Amino acid sequence: MERCCVGIDVSKDRLDVHVLPQAIAFHVPRDGAGIEEIAMRLSSVSPSHVGIEATGGYETIVAAGLASAGLPVLVVNPAQVRHFAKAMGERSKTDPIDAAVIARFVAATLPEIRPLPDDSTRLLADLVARRRQIVEMITAERQRLQRCSVPRVQKSLARLIGALERELASLETDIDDTMRGSPVWREAEDLLTAVPGVGPVTVRTLIAELPELGRLGKGQIAALAGLAPHTRQSGKWKGKSFISGGRASVRTSLFMAAQSAKRHNPVLREFFERLIAKGKPKMVATIAVARKLLTILNAMLRDKSPWTEEMSHAQPG
Repeated sequence: MERCCVGIDVSKDRLDVHVLPQAIAFHVPRDGAGIEEIAMRLSSVSPSHVGIEATGGYETIVAAGLASAGLPVLVVNPAQVRHFAKAMGERSKTDPIDAAVIARFVAATLPEIRPLPDDSTRLLADLVARRRQIVEMITAERQRLQRCSVPRVQKSLARLIGALERELASLETDIDDTMRGSPVWREAEDLLTAVPGVGPVTVRTLIAELPELGRLGKGQIAALAGLAPHTRQSGKWKGKSFISGGRASVRTSLFMAAQSAKRHNPVLREFFERLIAKGKPKMVATIAVARKLLTILNAMLRDKSPWTEEMSHAQPG
């Protein structure tokens, strides 16, 4: 019997739905009543996968509502869907067409259904993301201040930097309170920050934005973080491996942690220096350190084991 797969295109005001193999298409408003109607209509066809394209946050309530109705919901990567559409030769783009493409993408790839983040994890993720935005704004304003020579503009920049720093302190208090509210998160933070080079910001980013940490194998977790190398080879030609995709904020946080670890973590410093001695470029070696660090953190959280230098050896799974 052919699987039933559903694609849902999310826009600001409406939801377009496409059901395969029945080729059923309909749309509803993007509100509570619309989500309830989708859940009711899909319950009669028992889909194996309900794919919703990530759309700048509009998809969050839709995914949560359908998942609470017991439907097998997954949020799909819009870049992967676009590549899939190009491969099919689908150049037209409307909301109904996008829903059909998502359904066909899900039917072709059958992605693994994973539990969606709960309310607490979503809250922490939002706070961590907002902290990241404030830090970026502070950095940008400080750079403008360094280049500025007009006193009145300097005062304006200084006032804004002060306001942003106060907001940053408030956000960090909120994040601390949220972390303290979960014994599991506190235990994970205490465990992982014991690794030299890994600080609270990295750990909280991982907890909020990579909740699969400790639950997947090293290859899967590296792929989610965008740290799994992709090989390019055809016949006798072999190109350079590269990384791409994954969760950009997680990858950036791990890269910054790797920069610290290769200086302050004796084991990872030795690993980095060994790669450099073999002729690897510094950027490639640093990415390898980030990937190895993620593997170590994943194994520590999986096994609830404290940091030791022996953790640097390749972890199974």
